[in-house]
Amino acid sequence: MGSNYKAASRLSDLELTCSDLKILLKATAKMEESLRKMDNKFEVIDETLLTSSRRVAPLQSFAMATKALETRINRAVTPALALLDNFKLSESIQHKLLELSEKMSTEKSMSKRLKKLVKYVDCVDQLKVSIDCICQEGEPVIQRLQEVVEFLSRTKATDQYRTHRLRETLVTLKALYETEVDAMRFEGLLDEALLNLQDEYESILEQIRHRNVVELQAADKDDGGDEMVIMGSDLGTELEVELLRRISQTLAADDCLDICIDIYVKVRYKRVAKALMRLNPEYLKSHTPEEIDEMPWESLETAITLWIQHFELAVKAVLVSEKKLCEQVLGGIMEGLIWPECFAKIADKIMAVFFRFGEGIARSSKEPQKLFKLLDMFDSLEKLKPGFSEVFDGESGADICIRFRELEKLLIHASSKVFWEFGLQIEGSSDGLPPPPDGSVPKIVRYAVNYLKYLATENYSVAMAKVLRTEQIWKAGILSKPETDENLLRDAICNIMEALRGMWRQNVRVTITTAGTNWVFQSLFLMCLP
Repeated sequence: MGSNYKAASRLSDLELTCSDLKILLKATAKMEESLRKMDNKFEVIDETLLTSSRRVAPLQSFAMATKALETRINRAVTPALALLDNFKLSESIQHKLLELSEKMSTEKSMSKRLKKLVKYVDCVDQLKVSIDCICQEGEPVIQRLQEVVEFLSRTKATDQYRTHRLRETLVTLKALYETEVDAMRFEGLLDEALLNLQDEYESILEQIRHRNVVELQAADKDDGGDEMVIMGSDLGTELEVELLRRISQTLAADDCLDICIDIYVKVRYKRVAKALMRLNPEYLKSHTPEEIDEMPWESLETAITLWIQHFELAVKAVLVSEKKLCEQVLGGIMEGLIWPECFAKIADKIMAVFFRFGEGIARSSKEPQKLFKLLDMFDSLEKLKPGFSEVFDGESGADICIRFRELEKLLIHASSKVFWEFGLQIEGSSDGLPPPPDGSVPKIVRYAVNYLKYLATENYSVAMAKVLRTEQIWKAGILSKPETDENLLRDAICNIMEALRGMWRQNVRVTITTAGTNWVFQSLFLMCLP
């Protein structure tokens, strides 16, 4: 009974399993049919996509070609539009320049006029930049636009209307460039503005004047010092100097550097000359040795004194100020290489007049009384030498410094020659001359003693000793060891006094011991007698 129940249960399970398998097989068959239909649909879709791709491919190529063409056109048109904008900007700046020019012509206030001039210079610089941009970019832009027009005309890559518009733009731009650019650069408002700036430049330079040199000279006399301590003052206001600097740079950038330099040197030389002419240096007109020899001694003595004062004043006051102004105005051009040359040109013309007079004095006749004025000139140059070298430093001032040294050499030669010729004159005057019957000191001896007494004073002994030492070094060589200044001067005086020993030796001894002649005469003779 139990076994029958188990068998019936298994049979029931098998039947159920068989039923499930049948259902599964039917579902599988349906799924297979669905997959087959789906596969057919995929094939249809694939064929559709392939067909669509074949139809879209030409459109994609056309779109890419259109994009490339658009890029090529834009690369030509965009710079062309920028070039047209530069033309418009240039025209706008020119209108502004005309307005500023009109306002400056009616402005009476100098300070306001200078401020407007600053704006005027700014506009000139902007116009120069705009025109330079047009000149640099014009030809490449036109060439690129022409290539695009030719390409479109040849390939028919775009519609005729667009090609026609581009061709018209090319023709207009090319005509504008060819007719306007040269006029803008050389004949237009820029050229006129540069001429106006040159006039303004010259006008401002003329307005900048030096302090009253007569007052400076009087102040120096009141100080009573041995050396002039006056130093150069600032010339011009900050606005004037800034304007001159800006105009100089603008003119230099527009190929007008030579004109700028010529104006500066011409005007500032006149200003310096006029400043020094207030000192009334009429004596400088007589500068040749022959003219100087014809001058009365009192006039020549006064002229030399004035020359020393004016020479120092020109260097330490006037030219120092001029050098500073020159550096401020022209220092920004060519990395500072221009201004020293300009200053040297101005100073060379001024200093040449002073050098010429000094050289004439040194080359004139060697009269005994000239020795002290020659020593004054030499001493003044020695004191001025450090400041002179500082003012005329560098390669540009080399010629002026060389002439300064040459003048010193001439003064040294002239001073020593006057001194030694004085001794020869004493010796020549004493030969064959009998002693005075009353045993007094001869006039020639008294003159010599007074002459040497004056030379031995502190005012001249140092300068005379330096002259003798320098002359000895020149003759013996730099490596020689000259005597001390005191020994040189003493020996030189003894050489002159030796000329007086001769026939008056005993007479001189008696005179010294009995007559009580002045102490200088006594000391000089006793120093030289054995």
